[in-house]
Amino acid sequence: MALLAIAYLGGVLTILSPCILPILPFVFARTGQPFLRGTLPMLTGMACTFALVATLAAVGGSWAIQANEFGRLAAIALLAIFGLSLLSPRLASAITLPIVDFGNRLHSTSTTSGRSTAARSLILGVATGLLWAPCAGPILGLVLTGAALQGANAETTLLLLAYAGGAATSLAGALLVGGRLLAGMKRSLGISARIRQGLGIAVLAGVGVIALGLDTGLLARLSYAGTVSIEQAILDRLHVDPRTAMASGLAGSGMLIASAKAQTPFRSTLPIESKAPSLDGAVAWLNSPALDTEQLRGKVVLVDFWTYSCINCIRTTPYVRAWAERYKDEGLVVVGVHAPEFAFEKKLDNVRQAVEDFGIAYPVAVDNDYRIWRAFGNSYWPAFYLIDARGQIRYHHFGEGNYRQTEQAIQDLLREAGSDKLAKEAVAPTAKGAEASPDLSNLGSQETYLGYGRADNFASAERVSPDATRDYSVADPGLNQWGLSGTWTVGAERAVLDKAGGGITYRFSARDLHLVLGPGAAGKPVRFQVSVDGKAPGPDHGADIDAQGNGLVAETRLYQLLRQSGGVAARTFEVRFLDPGVEAYAFTFG
Repeated sequence: MALLAIAYLGGVLTILSPCILPILPFVFARTGQPFLRGTLPMLTGMACTFALVATLAAVGGSWAIQANEFGRLAAIALLAIFGLSLLSPRLASAITLPIVDFGNRLHSTSTTSGRSTAARSLILGVATGLLWAPCAGPILGLVLTGAALQGANAETTLLLLAYAGGAATSLAGALLVGGRLLAGMKRSLGISARIRQGLGIAVLAGVGVIALGLDTGLLARLSYAGTVSIEQAILDRLHVDPRTAMASGLAGSGMLIASAKAQTPFRSTLPIESKAPSLDGAVAWLNSPALDTEQLRGKVVLVDFWTYSCINCIRTTPYVRAWAERYKDEGLVVVGVHAPEFAFEKKLDNVRQAVEDFGIAYPVAVDNDYRIWRAFGNSYWPAFYLIDARGQIRYHHFGEGNYRQTEQAIQDLLREAGSDKLAKEAVAPTAKGAEASPDLSNLGSQETYLGYGRADNFASAERVSPDATRDYSVADPGLNQWGLSGTWTVGAERAVLDKAGGGITYRFSARDLHLVLGPGAAGKPVRFQVSVDGKAPGPDHGADIDAQGNGLVAETRLYQLLRQSGGVAARTFEVRFLDPGVEAYAFTFG
């Protein structure tokens, strides 16, 4: 009963807001009609129609809103004809005689049957109810959100009917006072025809305001600013806590819905690229049971193709972790698809260790057979594919960067799926070591492979002998050239040191230098020492060595060996391994 009283009071207050102005001409055009046969049927039709349409819009979604648009168009046409007939029956006849005759009969005061007068007033009330879009204040927001939470039931309809009844009551009072004023003017001034024409102009103006959407635009903003304090005072005085109401399933707050009839779901402008393919084919899943896109319907899914020794993937990981954490409660599911580049990345224990080292808590599909990779038609590390709640790919990005645009796409699809609690600012993860963003302005060296399958810029005096043990030497390589020294076996994707004391030299220009290394098949750790221009790196050492250049290869992964602390210039890097067996795969820079 308290909520019914609150809803009724909220409706009564609508007479104080500018938002009621567009329908006042329709109401005042019925002055002079008997209350029971003219005014009451019209206000009843308006209230009942609004309650019905608002209920359907609140619980039925976009289909109900679209259906109501046809009713609005019909109502606008009917009331425009009504206004023309008030303005000038002769002018209306010039448009179409049959329709105008119908309009004249609707407002005619000389009827032979009280029942027909009531029916005509009811029709006008229904038309007015289809057009009425009351502005949102705390009370209407409470009522409509409760309708959306509870669905179509008796309480929903009663609350909306109470609100509309309150509005009808205040309009009836205004019509009673205004009707007497107009009647007095007709008797004393004898200008009834002018008043009738003025009402016709007002009706047409009201139709124009509604047709242009001003009733839910400018007037809505003015109304909210003018009445919100009064409505909030009523809620406070009656001790209604909207949060408690939401918890009890009766209503909600915080959402001030401009109008159930005018509300439309958010639709992102992101294009539909294709239907999302299956996630079937992974050899294992980490952090989760096996998932599939059909199973994830209703969720927004970010698919991240990565491999754990890829420097570009490593640098995107802080953002992916941050997105997974920030938006998990809003409906985002992040799926990392680990597709290996090198053979050692196919080892499940290596991937499991990398997932732990990177602090990845979201599901990871181990795609050793590239089945998911091929299903998506992917060709890149890293690669993002964003899937909406309907299972459609709506966004993709290849490589590093574009983090703000990717996060905006995530927010858009979450809003489209119904979330309304999204953070406005982009994530700003703290990245250390190899995860830190590259210094692109000083990046003068590119990824370089050491296996003969993709090697280039090799500067040792000896030519590579594929898959055979050989002694190599290197003197002074040019910029972005590299060479081996010592006894090595160079395979298709890696070079393996056969005797202790061998090394690798690279002339580079970048802030950061990384090298993918492994301890070899035996798994025995390999000690090494780094120098820059023949000296210990000092403050330019990377995260995986100390200032003297000492490090240890204990697992197969990417090692950050240098991070220059001062200005970036071309420098000569050298690493010498104190134990045999090390496997060297690729240089990367940042």
